[in-house]
Amino acid sequence: MTLSPTPETLSSSQLLSSSMSSLSSSTSSRQASSQISKIYRQASTLFLTRRLPESLSTILPVITPPPAEDNAEGSGEGAPIAKASRTTRIKVWSLYLTILNAVLELAPDEGKAAFGTSEFRALVNKVREGEVWEDVVRNGYGGVEGDVDADVVINLATLLLAHANTQKTNQTRLENYLAASTSPNLNIAERLQAVPKGRRSPMKSGTDTPRDLNARVKILELYTLHVLLRNNEWDYSREFITMSEVLDEERREAFLQALQSLQDEQLDAERRQREERRYQEEMLKREIEEQRRKREQEERERKLQEEKRDSRKGSEVDYGVEDSYPSSGSAKARSVKGGSAKGSRNRPQSPPPTTRSSKPQKPVRKGKVEPTLGTRAANILANLKKVLESMAGALSTNPMLLLRTLCFMVAFLVLFGRRDVRERIRRAANQGWTKVLQTAGMGVKVSYI
Repeated sequence: MTLSPTPETLSSSQLLSSSMSSLSSSTSSRQASSQISKIYRQASTLFLTRRLPESLSTILPVITPPPAEDNAEGSGEGAPIAKASRTTRIKVWSLYLTILNAVLELAPDEGKAAFGTSEFRALVNKVREGEVWEDVVRNGYGGVEGDVDADVVINLATLLLAHANTQKTNQTRLENYLAASTSPNLNIAERLQAVPKGRRSPMKSGTDTPRDLNARVKILELYTLHVLLRNNEWDYSREFITMSEVLDEERREAFLQALQSLQDEQLDAERRQREERRYQEEMLKREIEEQRRKREQEERERKLQEEKRDSRKGSEVDYGVEDSYPSSGSAKARSVKGGSAKGSRNRPQSPPPTTRSSKPQKPVRKGKVEPTLGTRAANILANLKKVLESMAGALSTNPMLLLRTLCFMVAFLVLFGRRDVRERIRRAANQGWTKVLQTAGMGVKVSYI
């Protein structure tokens, strides 16, 4: 006879099977956590010895999902880190993000030499574009944004804050996390599936324990006092701090004071930058003005030199004209001489007169014609001009000569400014004049006699 199972027997068997499955899952979870902890220690040792490529390659299998061919069941489970405990999860992700930060702090040549050009560029782009946040959520937390541990969120936000190209991605991720972690998940089936995997229940708001509260305050600090300020959203940051339910009055006041201090520092920095830019513009204008003045001075000096050369050339030309006067006079003399010769051929020859009037008609050489009175006056003026020009050139080339002349004139004026000197000179002049008169009178008497 076959016994049919009763409902009590069914319920007992189901409870036993569920207990066995939970026990096996907990045993496998402990084994996985132990293996992950071992890998974490190896990667930490490699990182501390600055062997970044080996450290990264050691920890990558823990945080990366297995390939599709290795997953026999095809359940699409996440990375092994998703089954580890909360403490192990935080340690592994923190080490991974720390390694990425050290990689991005390397010089480009050093990073390419250590990882290779393509791999180094891929790691840099993953951090700068914010893709690392998506990898952490997808591989470690099943794609649920609100399930990410607060410490991991802090490390992610800090990494993007230091190396991201823009803080827009960081702001969006933090806002999504804050919204997802504060809203309860009413899907009971998802909650029951999430607990065996080692993830915390999404029902938590992030402030259930003092540790969670401190982590949430740290996230709010990063969001309001760093990320939003990088995006130049000062008013929104102040409004968010004022309306936040996590912050108490003391912390809210501290946040607002810190925000005001940062804004004042930014305004002072902008003011200093404006002043520095204005100062540089003024210095540039001064340099341009100084160069312009130098060019004008050089141009004036050049023109002055050209005028001096032209004046010297003009004086030389005038001198040549003055020398041409005797030749013209000789030409006139030759014409007069030729006319007198023709007249003498027409008239009967007579003996040459012996009077003084016949001297100008004697043959005179070409270069020895006596200059006229105007020619002599012109020569005197030209020579006087040359003397003045030579004196001006000497004074310009030798300023000490001008200084000596001025000193002599000043000394002469000072000497004649003394009354006793003037009296002595007057007496000497009177005595000399008296002697001249006496000599002249004696001469008159002698001539008269």
